[in-house]
Formats: sequence, C-alpha cells, structure tokens
Amino acid sequence: MGLLIRFAVTFVAVFVTSRLLPDLIQFSDLSTLLLFAIVLAVINALVRPLVLLLTCPIQILTLGLAALVVNALLFLLAASLVPGVQVDGFWNAFVAALIVSVVGWGISLVVHD
Repeated sequence: MGLLIRFAVTFVAVFVTSRLLPDLIQFSDLSTLLLFAIVLAVINALVRPLVLLLTCPIQILTLGLAALVVNALLFLLAASLVPGVQVDGFWNAFVAALIVSVVGWGISLVVHD
C-alpha cells in the first residue's frame, strides 16, 4: 500500500512540475507521464536508499546537499528509461527533481502512509 501511495504522490508531483515549468521536462502524452511516475517511484523506493547509503561520507561532508545531486541523477536515470520523456541536461533535471521533491513532500504532509 505504501508503494501505491508513493506512486500517486510522485505522479501528482511530476504532473505539477511539468505544468509549472514545461521547459524543464516534457512528456509525449499522459500515459508516458504515468509510466515515468511509476519508474521514478520505484527508483526512489529501491535504488535511492542504497545510493544515499553508499554516498554517506559525501553526504556528511556536504551537510546533505549531495542528496540533491543524487535526486537529479536518479531523475535523469528515470527519464532515460522511459521513451517519450525529455529532460535537457543536468540542471533542468536538478531543478525538476527539486520541485518534485518539494511538491511530493507537501503532498505527503497531507496524505500519510
């Protein structure tokens, strides 16, 4: 059930981001957005904790700011895995991942697991 809620929150956050700043991320259609949200939710649920654990020394040195870079790289990974998603460069992925994180965090405050 938690993964389903995480997916729904990710979907809404990515949808809001794509509507707020359409230059950061483009989708060919709504089904592509849905698939991207699923892939991003799975990556954030399974891969992100492992990557953050492996980069723990860097996280400590940068006071956690390296997590923003990890988020951007995982966002780029998800975009590369889903055909029909276009993210132009690292900085667009960085800003998009930051907005998705903030919107997702805001939604998670309202919706609990």
